[in-house]
Amino acid sequence: MFYWFLKKVILGPVLRLLFRPYVLGLEHVPEDGAVIFASNHLSFSDSFFFPLVVPRRITFLAKADYFTGKGIKGWLTAKFFRGAGQLPVDRSGGRASEAALRTGLRVLAKGEALGIYPEGTRSPDGRLYRGKTGVARMALEAHVPVIPVVMVGTDEIQPPGQKVPKVGRVGVKIGKPLDFARYEGMEGDRFVLRSITDEIMYELMELSGQEYVDMYASAAKERAKKVEVEAEPAAPAA
Repeated sequence: MFYWFLKKVILGPVLRLLFRPYVLGLEHVPEDGAVIFASNHLSFSDSFFFPLVVPRRITFLAKADYFTGKGIKGWLTAKFFRGAGQLPVDRSGGRASEAALRTGLRVLAKGEALGIYPEGTRSPDGRLYRGKTGVARMALEAHVPVIPVVMVGTDEIQPPGQKVPKVGRVGVKIGKPLDFARYEGMEGDRFVLRSITDEIMYELMELSGQEYVDMYASAAKERAKKVEVEAEPAAPAA
């Protein structure tokens, strides 16, 4: 109830008034049934604007940090994200990745729509980075289509590090559903999972026009941090 109240009464009208979001390809969204929406990830705002323009309820897998804050602010933030249809997942890899996968599969098993960012984190520079194979595993194990989604302009109104978005227009492009039934029963084959993931990322690249970078966004961020640290001037000798 909170999800729809937030979308129709509280947050939705404000976002529509200030940002005038447009959507292309809405005809590709099925009215019901389990489906995965795989989106590029440019901004913190992505998880708000996409559900706003789609008539179905979408559950996103959000990083656990949003649910573990301390004090009243942390409690309110966690309540807000849960009410807005977000589920916490640990992105540290290993067993955490498997737990995130199972969380997504539970959503799909109920016939619901799942939103996921294959890049795993926000793009540090507006380019499209290599996708992680979790989306492919879920598509095969749940026997559901994957619909590519592209966010447009969200990085301009709220780039990484900016807490409050500035007023501007944003858009959402929705591509045709991708069917991977031909790979049924091959969810344990890492080469198949990589092939499916790369196909999804190619569709996102074509739909968005973004430059593609064949490395993980998380690795790009770590590399940028390392360069930044190395570029810092050394402290003067005592």
